[in-house]
Amino acid sequence: MRSECKLPESHMRLETRASKRSRTARTTHLLASAALAAALALSVAGCKTTDDDITGSLGASASSTPRTDADWRRALEVWGTRYRANPGDAVAAMAYAQALRATDQRAQAVAVLEQATMRNSHNMALLGAFGRALADVGQYPRALDALGRAHTPENPDWRILNAQGAVLDQMGRHDEAQRHYAAALKIVPNEPSVLSNLGLSYLLMKDLKRAEATLRRAAGEPGASPKVRQNLALAVGLEGRFAEAEKIASADLPEAEAAANVDYLRQMLEQQKDWKRSGKPFAFKPDAGT
Repeated sequence: MRSECKLPESHMRLETRASKRSRTARTTHLLASAALAAALALSVAGCKTTDDDITGSLGASASSTPRTDADWRRALEVWGTRYRANPGDAVAAMAYAQALRATDQRAQAVAVLEQATMRNSHNMALLGAFGRALADVGQYPRALDALGRAHTPENPDWRILNAQGAVLDQMGRHDEAQRHYAAALKIVPNEPSVLSNLGLSYLLMKDLKRAEATLRRAAGEPGASPKVRQNLALAVGLEGRFAEAEKIASADLPEAEAAANVDYLRQMLEQQKDWKRSGKPFAFKPDAGT
């Protein structure tokens, strides 16, 4: 899935407290959907848009992916009603769980998908969604198990390989993660979402030059989402080239969003300086998708 508010959009004018919270989630997702800092306790889900990878299709009945908070709330109502009427409906379960994750109800999304997989144990698209939801709440071993059952060796799914790599990175198993990204890239050479995760994997290993080179390659690919460029900005900033990083982070964005993006970039870089001084590892989260 691909779009621009992956870490969704246009919020600066809204004045209610709820709107400000929504704006923060959108900015967070836009800057670092694949590189959210766990220590900042920001939602990976945020307000999801079509920039996420989804294993399998929700089907024509799911129509277009919601893009605003109001859209997601409507999706919760529509798909929740359909799911409750038939918990075995895989399409409804996936769509409902996606809306739950997008509205920061991640544990509920896991519960919905767990029930659905019990009724559809061989539905690979559903297993993929379940694995991603488990990764979202930090249940990495269970996530790997579900993702491993979501495709077969003779018919590998590059999106699942990418998600498996993201989970392995979060478990500190970077070499294994990079082998999964490499396998995905054999299927879809130059896929920017995979290259972006690979670049973040190098960041986790503190290989900054290799990370920057990989993220530049990802950002230069047709179809690369804004989040890929923001991950590049992060890598450049971590190398100490702050002016260049801010320029990358704010490119091609409305003034308000550019300012918010740059502000968030500065916050992340400050956090990373603290982690580097303390000797702790970088705390990025490659993106397992939705």
